[in-house]
Amino acid sequence: MRRALMLSVVLPWLAVVDLAAAQELPPTPAPAQPAVLVADQMFITPDRRLIAEGNVEAFQGDVRLMAQKITFDRSTGTLQVEGPIRIDQGGEITILANAAEMDRTLHDGLLTGARMVFKQQLQLASLQMTRVGGRYTQLYKTAVTSCQVCDDGTPPLWQIRAERVIHDQLEKQLYFENAQLRVLDVPVFYFPAIRLPDPTLNRTSGFLVPSTRTTSNLGTGVKVPYFFTLGDSRDLTLAPYISGSTRTLDARYRQAFRRGDILLNGAYTRDDLQSGEDRGYLFAEGLFDLGRDFQLEFDIKTVSDDAYIADYSLPDLDRLRSEVSVTKASRDSLLRAALTRFKTLRDSEQQDLIPSSIGEVYFQKRYFPTRIGGESRLTLQAHGHNRTSNLEGTLTDANGRDQGRLTADFDWRRDWRMANGIEVKWAIGAAVDSFTTFDDSYYPEHSSRLTPRSALTLRLPMSKIDGSGARQFFEPIAQLGWSNVIGDEAAQDESNFVEFDQGNLLSLSRFPASDAREDGLSLAYGFNWARYAKSGWQAYATLGQVLHRNADSRFTKSSGLGGTSSDLLLAGQLKFNDSIALTARGLLNDSLNFSKAEVRGDWYRDDVAVSGSYLWLGTDPDENRSEETSEIWFDGSYSLSASWKASANLRYDISDARATRAGLGFAYSNECVTVDLSVNRRYTSTTSVDPSTDFGFSISLNGFSVNNGSKQYRRSCSKS
Repeated sequence: MRRALMLSVVLPWLAVVDLAAAQELPPTPAPAQPAVLVADQMFITPDRRLIAEGNVEAFQGDVRLMAQKITFDRSTGTLQVEGPIRIDQGGEITILANAAEMDRTLHDGLLTGARMVFKQQLQLASLQMTRVGGRYTQLYKTAVTSCQVCDDGTPPLWQIRAERVIHDQLEKQLYFENAQLRVLDVPVFYFPAIRLPDPTLNRTSGFLVPSTRTTSNLGTGVKVPYFFTLGDSRDLTLAPYISGSTRTLDARYRQAFRRGDILLNGAYTRDDLQSGEDRGYLFAEGLFDLGRDFQLEFDIKTVSDDAYIADYSLPDLDRLRSEVSVTKASRDSLLRAALTRFKTLRDSEQQDLIPSSIGEVYFQKRYFPTRIGGESRLTLQAHGHNRTSNLEGTLTDANGRDQGRLTADFDWRRDWRMANGIEVKWAIGAAVDSFTTFDDSYYPEHSSRLTPRSALTLRLPMSKIDGSGARQFFEPIAQLGWSNVIGDEAAQDESNFVEFDQGNLLSLSRFPASDAREDGLSLAYGFNWARYAKSGWQAYATLGQVLHRNADSRFTKSSGLGGTSSDLLLAGQLKFNDSIALTARGLLNDSLNFSKAEVRGDWYRDDVAVSGSYLWLGTDPDENRSEETSEIWFDGSYSLSASWKASANLRYDISDARATRAGLGFAYSNECVTVDLSVNRRYTSTTSVDPSTDFGFSISLNGFSVNNGSKQYRRSCSKS
């Protein structure tokens, strides 16, 4: 009777010891966990051996053994196992063998013609395997690979041949002795001894995938990273980068705390580009929970010189922004205090003439009065910025102007829904701003102003389902607004660049900060439209315009808000089943010309991912733009086959008819190897940075890492 006998039934027989044997032998310690044996048939021979035959399965703890025949010798306590044999341990390690001799715990023994497989990734084939102490497994004359191994004798793409391999199951490490790395069975490298992690290990110290990089400025170099585990919550990665022109040590440090974490990235460099000088960078990030809903966050960026980021292909930044902030947020209040510092890398800017140090405290509290209904908001803000220059500011040039501002703002708003479906919103409020200005010959040192305001907004949301079953929405919007700035004139240092878009169409002040406020009577109108088709595609559109009683000269030419009539705001989006999206936004002036326009498209499929953007900006001396700007960005990838993937990126300046950046990459990946090849070209040049070309190459042997769960291509063997 198949699988009908349990070792729990046979165990009493195994425990029976005649009196003489009991007097001669010490008692055998009981196993930590009970053992179970099932088979098609089971019997006991006259010489007191237990034999199980036919689809035999034995269980001991997390170990499961399957074989055709098991013979248990009571006198020696050993199991003779005839194959094919399969041993599974913990769902992570599988051992296959032809024959074995093991102890009753299934942890120790000798196996012949054995293979060890880790998480269906890495296999070790050997002539003989010995298991010792339930911890160590020794394999002799071993071939190790994660590639598909075919029965026709074709060698795998790569393999490691070793005289002996020891697997430490507790430390999850593989130790190789007298090892060769072979590619298509051709020896490439020889290692007297090498240690590698097995795929079941999440973290361990050791070398990571090396890479080569060739640039026109630095020549050809090799980067070899080494990963240090400093406990369960800390790690350090050091990556020496050596070429004919540079000696660089990259470093990354990570640490997790009970209430936060930090990440440090940096490098120290000595190179021929700036001979004799110490170069490098440090980027530091962190987030901590301080308790009582307070959070501390910092993001620090610093470099030794303006050219370092471009020379070493770091994130493409033209300004470095460092900030430390403390925030407390709840349902009805927000408190945030921040210190910010800017470091410019632009040739067109002087560091001592930009606001390099900025401090700000912001507090807002919401109230819900029961008598009059609606919602009230109290906002308090303190802001200050400093320039290092001592030059006096003027009406047209900030030079070394420093400024501080205190703002108190209170408003009340309430919504009503009328019987005819019209939604009415009324908002009233007032703001008080106080300024202190230093190093300026035009504006007074102390100034203040009061700005009362009010706005009445009408909406009429409508919806219908058309004959095709699609749902459509249409919402006309109109807002009549008024504000009155009473008091002194102040320098406009924070609101130099104004964006007119869907987010501030109904704002009473479209300046991005409170140092400038709109003044007078205004009317904003427009509509929102949307359509949701049953087939899955969606469309959105917004149209709007703002009319002012009096023109505001503080708005720049390309802001779209100059004059008494603003440019026409147009925005829309098309989406097709989450695979294709097209988004556009622009400002159309009275001459039916765009002062600003932006188009972005995204296309995603299983084998294609394409993203692109087009930007057009008109001339604007107030925004330091003497020429039109017209650029296109492109970034895409295409899976050429199950294992090959190509990628490309391009940034092209249409105005100058030249590319500013371009890149091309190819990646090959299957079950046992990943190869990355890339080339990137930067065409722009500055006083500190020359155009450069960057070639990158890396190759990694898959299998000695935790499986990331991503889709992998496994080659198939020829059937001929």
